[in-house]
Amino acid sequence: MHVIGTVGLPGSGKGEAATVAREEGIPVVTMGDVVRQETADRGLDPTKDHGSVAQALRDEHGPAAIAERSLPMIEDRLENHDAVVVDGLRSAVELDAFEKRFGEDFTLVSIEAPFEVRAERIDARGRDADANDGGEDLTTRDERERGFGMDDAMARADVVVENTDTLEAFHDRIRAIIREGTRACEEADALERDDEPTEARQS
Repeated sequence: MHVIGTVGLPGSGKGEAATVAREEGIPVVTMGDVVRQETADRGLDPTKDHGSVAQALRDEHGPAAIAERSLPMIEDRLENHDAVVVDGLRSAVELDAFEKRFGEDFTLVSIEAPFEVRAERIDARGRDADANDGGEDLTTRDERERGFGMDDAMARADVVVENTDTLEAFHDRIRAIIREGTRACEEADALERDDEPTEARQS
């Protein structure tokens, strides 16, 4: 098995990386979906209250709360797939949780882009409410994400992708990382089969 996590500030390109994974037939567990579902369950607006609920979950259940809620989802998908992408780590504590569970089978990819580029992307996608509509501006969102410990997680990434080129170039880079991880997983499985006693392989 192989689990690939992504970390990055808002608008860096994590969602596009998840799109590439799905195109490659790799299931994606989006940590933000855990928060969005919790936000809806609390009767709040996911486009406006996502950040406050994310903080509340961590305050109420500990800093690894969202990672811990994601683990059963990841393990469920690993039952039928060799690899899974986890979209949207926020902290070193969450990274610790995944590394504790998956060990060397976990790879963290940091996706990075300048503030101005990310701001343009967020405006273009129009998914989140901005400050004028009761949401948060990008500076506030960045501060909150960094408050979770995102900088520490990014500093510990196994791979850094600078997402400042074309969308096609970014997709190609992510696709290469995913295929490399999947190939490593397949090679490890093959070695395990080769190491099995002949009787075990025939039974």
